[in-house]
Amino acid sequence: MPLSKTTGKAVRRSVALSGELNRKIQKLAKHKNWSANRMIEDLIESGIEAKEAEKRRFFQLAERLRTTDDESEIATIKNELARMTFGE
Repeated sequence: MPLSKTTGKAVRRSVALSGELNRKIQKLAKHKNWSANRMIEDLIESGIEAKEAEKRRFFQLAERLRTTDDESEIATIKNELARMTFGE
């Protein structure tokens, strides 16, 4: 997302990136005809949105687990919650 869509004043940050990550960011930015800074901002915003979506999904599953009586659904939900919590 470009700076114009964000609210509030821009804040300067210093971040150290590995050479490989920097090359990937430069390549993505060039592909979109954006600056590297704008690309990094977009990637960070996308990551935050993904984390928030994952959190919402977790709480939706927890609520389904709390309200269901179906044993097979309970097992399925527990497995999904375990994968989300501990990985595969």
